[in-house]
Amino acid sequence: MRTVEAEEEFDLDADDGRRQVEDTLSSLEADLIGLAAVKDRVREIAALLLVDRARQQLGLSSSRPTLHMSFTGGPGTGKTTVAQRMAQILHALGYIRTPRVHTVTRDDLVGQFIGHTAPKTKEAIARAAGGVLFIDEAYYLYRPENERDYGQEVIEILLQEMENERASMVVIFAGYPDRMDTFFSANPGLSSRVPHHISFEDYNHGELVRIADLMVESENFRFAPTARDAFSEYLELRMRQPRFSNARSVRNAVERCRLRQAKRLVELHQPLTRNDLVTLVEGDVRGSSLFRPVAAEPVRAEDHHTDQEVQ
Repeated sequence: MRTVEAEEEFDLDADDGRRQVEDTLSSLEADLIGLAAVKDRVREIAALLLVDRARQQLGLSSSRPTLHMSFTGGPGTGKTTVAQRMAQILHALGYIRTPRVHTVTRDDLVGQFIGHTAPKTKEAIARAAGGVLFIDEAYYLYRPENERDYGQEVIEILLQEMENERASMVVIFAGYPDRMDTFFSANPGLSSRVPHHISFEDYNHGELVRIADLMVESENFRFAPTARDAFSEYLELRMRQPRFSNARSVRNAVERCRLRQAKRLVELHQPLTRNDLVTLVEGDVRGSSLFRPVAAEPVRAEDHHTDQEVQ
């Protein structure tokens, strides 16, 4: 009677890489409020790589998954944080040698004269080798209105590196959705090498209040109940103003609350308790110019966002 041979198995639950990935995903869940669709996509990519790892262990040959990505969304929506977590996942599963993310912009890649761009771009690639190259505001590489612009040279060099599977580097392009759509439409060769497009939605008011709570707690402060209500009201006002930048604007607002708290405490001219030092009161929030009459000064320059993510 013929004996049926047991089919070879690979236990994903017992894999060390799986445990590291789950730890990273749990960290992502804890560190970022909302972004359910983004987190789902990250989990899908992690699952793809785990299954690919299992196939390799069982001798099932297949091409290496293409891992270059596009992150699109407004400022302060967590793109840099997700890039860092993605690098940790890729490293845990052996797709990159280091969990390092090297962030660059156009100025780091494009030269100002002939022969200057290639060395700058290759230097950035060398620094990102074995990890993730995160290109913020990637659409600035493409400037069709300037025939003498050297951004196209950067794109051509990136195409060569992205095609080279021996170079264990993942490229993530990031920027605002409409501009990134134009960027990829104008560079179909680049678009075809980026299979993973992840969209980061703006936060709603409730999520922003929760983000403020986490930020305050992480710095060993707390809102007095009336201060939290005032901060919620502040966010409603700020979200209607120009140049609102999600979690970045929340962080800026919390920092200004801390400034007003510090000034208030110094002017007390008395010994301070632990409670004094950790508590942000209503006046620390309502000192914002947004609570002044409509005819008062406009949004201050410190409320304006720059083009760097919140870390």
